[in-house]
Amino acid sequence: MSELIKIPMFPLSIFPMPGELVPLHIFEPRYKQLLQEAETKDIGFGIYFNHPLNETKFGSWVKLESVIKRYPGGESDIIVKCLDLFTMSSLSKTFRDKLYPGGEVQMMEVRFEPVTQIALLEKYNAFAQFMNMKSTALPNVWQVANDLNLDFASRLKLVSLDEAKRLIYLSSQLSYQLELLQHAEKSKDVFHLN
Repeated sequence: MSELIKIPMFPLSIFPMPGELVPLHIFEPRYKQLLQEAETKDIGFGIYFNHPLNETKFGSWVKLESVIKRYPGGESDIIVKCLDLFTMSSLSKTFRDKLYPGGEVQMMEVRFEPVTQIALLEKYNAFAQFMNMKSTALPNVWQVANDLNLDFASRLKLVSLDEAKRLIYLSSQLSYQLELLQHAEKSKDVFHLN
């Protein structure tokens, strides 16, 4: 982890994982200002996961990928991409002289190295095949997590673990999902329509 830094902040009830693309609808004046800064100055910002489950105060560092639509009233639909994660130590109502909030955070500096554990890769490929997804030859931990579409509690658990334990956790999540998919597949043969 790095030292504490101050960043623009957008508190939301979402927790993007590294590599994940997230659509956002921007309509409040303070976040319109943040979007304008993100476009003109190419700055990133934090999405603090504003949820009671988030006792550790995790958040996601994102950058603007694209503006999908602009509305006459100044609202916008955008896509952001999560590039890193952080833990937040404090949240301020405003960031420097801006309308939008800011936060003091410590970046986690996540790594995007490919998974090389054979058992995990076999489970991931089986899962991708069941889901009719194009599997990546050597996905990273975050690609696997994103493809599993983990709920908030599972995302928080994954992020709180060290790298070795993340692989074990993802392996168990893949096993669980595969078991559910196999049971669903078997049940197709059991039920008959009238």
